[in-house]
Amino acid sequence: MATASTAAARQQIKDFVFEWEGRDRNGKIVRGELRAGGEAMVNATLRRQGIMVSKVRKRRTSAGRSIKQKEIALFTRQLATMLKAGVPLLQSFEIVARGSNNPRLTRLLTDIRNDVETGTSLSSAFRKHPLQFDSLYCNLIEAGEAAGILETLLERLASYQEKTLEIKAKVRSALVYPTSVLIVAFVVVSIIMLWVIPAFKDIFKNFGADLPLPTLMVISMSETFVQYWWAIFGILIGGSYMFMQTWKRSERMQMGMDRLVLKLPIFGELLHKASVARWSRTLSTMFAAGVPLVEALDSVGGASGNRVFQVATEQIQRSVATGAALTTSMQTTGIFPNMVLQMSAIGEESGSLDAMLGKVADFYEAEVDEAVKSLSSLMEPIIIVFLGTLIGGIVVSMYLPIFKLGQVV
Repeated sequence: MATASTAAARQQIKDFVFEWEGRDRNGKIVRGELRAGGEAMVNATLRRQGIMVSKVRKRRTSAGRSIKQKEIALFTRQLATMLKAGVPLLQSFEIVARGSNNPRLTRLLTDIRNDVETGTSLSSAFRKHPLQFDSLYCNLIEAGEAAGILETLLERLASYQEKTLEIKAKVRSALVYPTSVLIVAFVVVSIIMLWVIPAFKDIFKNFGADLPLPTLMVISMSETFVQYWWAIFGILIGGSYMFMQTWKRSERMQMGMDRLVLKLPIFGELLHKASVARWSRTLSTMFAAGVPLVEALDSVGGASGNRVFQVATEQIQRSVATGAALTTSMQTTGIFPNMVLQMSAIGEESGSLDAMLGKVADFYEAEVDEAVKSLSSLMEPIIIVFLGTLIGGIVVSMYLPIFKLGQVV
């Protein structure tokens, strides 16, 4: 009970962040942040470091936007660059923290720096923040500390994160464009149905003639839309919300949706190539860092971004743990292209698995780049035809009675 109370008290102490200002032994003004239980502890800690404190202020810890993956990648690159230039680890953390525009990232790096300063290993300090640093990140840092090549692995990790973010951005750009066009099309059609067509309907009442079938169909749809617009929008918004909540909580639904997207006629191939590229890049980076294959596979599945690959990786891990070859285990899953299997087999036979998987990742990243360009070129005429047919069909339907009246006159 006493141990639990002590742990809870320490956790509560960590909720206070103090900004301080003072002068070092050379009389130079220095500033920084420190987590402590009170101002007295801050003063005592800084005095031990030879700093004469002139100002201490407690700061609330809730300010600042969330930390993005791009900011973590930039921090990793900066830290690798400074360590390679010979800057001490603690000073590197302090420099990066001061240069950040995100207060949450500044506090995060200050916390890690303070943990390392008190004797905690860098990988253990990172593991305290799993939302920002996943198991792959921490495993690579731990391997770098053990082998004494921390700056090299940080540089490799930064390159890996940058490539991963790049491929994510390409896939996102390919998916966002058609999605945004569909949303705009729905908004435009809604405006036409709610306001434009009812105005035409009032005009047609004075014609005293039968309306063409297309016009009657559009007017009927407009009347339904005007009468039940609240239900239509409610179903769309509520359905989307329920879908997202169910998708987040149900592993079975995630598996089904990820399996479905890989079978889509146009986007499926792109998403499959992107998953293969990320899977290969992650395993190559982990294996090159000296992480054992079975342990490396722990982080590979989740990094692929697809539940199908994650489940397949778990199957591969179990098979490799029993002594099976990696290529044989990959082949039994049925989700890897022949080119990946052949390169993996060559890498196993030659003892250069990391290099071969790196080449696979380079190849499929280039394939994703080409697929995104081709998809953009293909989607533009399809979207133009779709919007032209939809909007043009409605406009022509509403002008048919006017044309008919003109012929009668």
